[in-house]
Amino acid sequence: MSPLGLLMTGAFFAAFQGLHWGLQLLPTPRPAAQDRWKWRNICVSLVHSLLAGAGALLGLSLYPQMATDPIHGHPRWALALVAVCYFLADGADILQNQTLGQAWDLLCHHLVGVSCLSTAVLSGHDVGFSVVSLLLELNSACLHLRKLPLLSHAPSLAFSMASWATLASLALFRLVPLGWMSLWLFRHHHQVPSALVVLGGTGLVTVGTMSIILGVCILVSDVLRSQPHLHPGHKETRTCCDSEPARPDHRDTSILSLKG
Repeated sequence: MSPLGLLMTGAFFAAFQGLHWGLQLLPTPRPAAQDRWKWRNICVSLVHSLLAGAGALLGLSLYPQMATDPIHGHPRWALALVAVCYFLADGADILQNQTLGQAWDLLCHHLVGVSCLSTAVLSGHDVGFSVVSLLLELNSACLHLRKLPLLSHAPSLAFSMASWATLASLALFRLVPLGWMSLWLFRHHHQVPSALVVLGGTGLVTVGTMSIILGVCILVSDVLRSQPHLHPGHKETRTCCDSEPARPDHRDTSILSLKG
């Protein structure tokens, strides 16, 4: 990597770390005060998802040829480097505040993201693939917006709207891009080095499987069980898919902690 690339890497990493630090100085909504770290972590993730998702849409609008040939002849796109730095900064933040048992799915997701996006950052190839993959961040933004009402005990309407937006964006901006990338890689595997086929295929299978489980979990939790029948005296609590049940000592270890 060139000196400029190293400088940009350090700057982006420091920016996300600084955002984590800066949010510690801001007040946290009272209902979320019992888990200030999670609130702060989700807010930082939301900022990254909005930047990366909007950047991916911008990149595809400026270079629509990425959709036909995602591996050749495209300019380097700093967006992939931003995403890599976020994954590294978020991974460091998670390791400082959670155990491996609590966050193994997130760490696996981040490892896959760093491995795949670093190829585009270091080699300049597969830039189109990296930009298309960052469309998933638009769904991640909805996931984060779904979690914030749970933490802050916001009105149920806000949570309901976020849930439906999450399901719609999961289909449009997560499953569709993953399906397109998988189909393209299958049809054109002879144009791609074997090592990258294995790396890309592993990443697509991993994230695709997690995404399908994610969608089913949200559908069951937010739609099919939105009106649970409770026994008298039983305290209402959402399923494990909601990440935030009524008990304050619960730590989220579900697949819904998946972030793009």
